[in-house]
Amino acid sequence: MGTPDFAVKPLSILHENGYEIVAVVTVPDKPVGRGLKLGASPVKEYALTHNLPVLQPEKLRNEEFIAELQRLQPDLAVVVAFRMLPEIVWRIPKLGTFNLHASLLPNYRGAAPINWAVANGETVSGVTTFFIDKQIDTGELLFQEKVEIPATWNAGNLHDELMEVGAKLVLKTVQSIEKGNIQPLPQDDSQAIHHAPKIFKENCEINWAQPAKNIHDFVRGMSPFPTAFTFFEGKMLKIYETKLTNAPVDDGSMPHKFWINEKRTVLKVACNDDWLEILSVQPESKKRMGAGDFLRGLR
Repeated sequence: MGTPDFAVKPLSILHENGYEIVAVVTVPDKPVGRGLKLGASPVKEYALTHNLPVLQPEKLRNEEFIAELQRLQPDLAVVVAFRMLPEIVWRIPKLGTFNLHASLLPNYRGAAPINWAVANGETVSGVTTFFIDKQIDTGELLFQEKVEIPATWNAGNLHDELMEVGAKLVLKTVQSIEKGNIQPLPQDDSQAIHHAPKIFKENCEINWAQPAKNIHDFVRGMSPFPTAFTFFEGKMLKIYETKLTNAPVDDGSMPHKFWINEKRTVLKVACNDDWLEILSVQPESKKRMGAGDFLRGLR
């Protein structure tokens, strides 16, 4: 059960290792692009390419959908980047239903663990498999794998790495459940220090009153999607990439918020402690570009 690219790797690794996929459950097709043509999820596209049966229920409590799952009699259900399952669904497989989560649980429970880990300046993340229960991301732990986060990575880089590591962890988990040698462990709620709530557009606006390092990490965490932004001359300006300068800002005596070099190739913004260099932006209704191209396009 899954939807985005992150869920395709686990599906493919199970399929390639000979496991019988009795059904692939994903979201209904949705209108995409300017023509609003119906588009399939990445998981459905993989399933169709490999002749795997697909189920696309509008509602997970739909009686026909539940009856079909019961008819299929699955041994195990694997959930990756999907919706919250009702108990009547996750109890159907006789060996249980487990989820792959892109964090080291119980830390970063929620819908956007990858973005928030980078935005908070974490240096280590990882993936976790756990049995689903009635709450979100609270079930018994099965396996975990740590991944270091280099300072140069953004959320997109971490996403791609966790996708690869997570697929291998899913395979390991399925093999262990198959052999009957797993030892589920309860989560320690006292270690749930950070949360990872769903990110909305209004959450992505940059607060320039923060320290430069905080803003830099926030930009990394929102890049390449959903993207941090600010307003410049009344229009939205998305900011994809920044660079710490380690050049302290004068305390209150600085006359301007922005600094631009004479050749109009470098743009810096004053935060409450350091200057932050802006490297890559996307002006409203335009394509993504380097700071130099953006500055040369300004009058």
